[in-house]
Amino acid sequence: MASTIKSWIEAMRLRTLPVSIAGVLVGTGCAGAIDGFSPLPALVCLVFAVLAQIASNFANEYFDFRNGLDRKGREGFRRGVTEGDISPLAMKRATYLTLLLACAVGLSLIFYGGWWLIVAGILIALFALAYSAGPYPLSHHGLGDIAVIIFFGIVPVTLTAYVQTASFAALPYSLPLSIATGILAALVLVVNNYRDCDDDRLVGKRTSVVILGRKFMSGAYLSGAFIALTIAALTLIFTGHYIAAFPIIIFYNLYFLLWKQLTTLSGKSLNPLLGKTAMLLLAFAAYISITLFLH
Repeated sequence: MASTIKSWIEAMRLRTLPVSIAGVLVGTGCAGAIDGFSPLPALVCLVFAVLAQIASNFANEYFDFRNGLDRKGREGFRRGVTEGDISPLAMKRATYLTLLLACAVGLSLIFYGGWWLIVAGILIALFALAYSAGPYPLSHHGLGDIAVIIFFGIVPVTLTAYVQTASFAALPYSLPLSIATGILAALVLVVNNYRDCDDDRLVGKRTSVVILGRKFMSGAYLSGAFIALTIAALTLIFTGHYIAAFPIIIFYNLYFLLWKQLTTLSGKSLNPLLGKTAMLLLAFAAYISITLFLH
């Protein structure tokens, strides 16, 4: 029983969940910047985002196993289905049940943002599956990074701010910061695909690292961090938060240190770096959110 519970916890990929939390944090900060913070819709956005990501993680494990893209002893985190700890049927059911629960939670947001949010919710649910499933899985064709920028950056940040303010008045904050958040979220995927590059190449999974190579994507990690942090700093400056822009320098230095690890480590030794990249994104999101609240 204990080993089964551990396998399900591993399947949730808790180390990656800061990615979904970060978007809601930044969006909430953007709402706070125009005195529009509303705790209940913010909490609903958080629960919805985390459940949707867990559903996507379950789907990734199930569909990669079904399509023969996972193997025992792979470089990444232990896969419960591949290793025989969780049955494929159980993982399939967990995927759809978690996604259904996310949608049920998300439905309450229509009371804050209108019926059109149902369309946004459907698109998010489809992304959770289309990342690994369907006739053209995004993660198998080098589109995972772009999808992450959109669905872990632009969508959650702007919509979290929108449902709290019932308007797009926070867009001068939320739009640029959503792009910055999305780029930093994509760096977590870069580490994941950097680690799995050899395994992915063997099974024909064409991630951005497989297509462009480790050297190019290690450079993309560093340049992506620089671009995202510069966008964030300029947003703070142009919205009058001049002093708050200076501590962004700390994040430049921290991402540089993580990049050095990316270029020197390989295989399973990159697992801690994936968690560090996710936690640094969360720290960035918390800093931005607090800064905007203290406007």
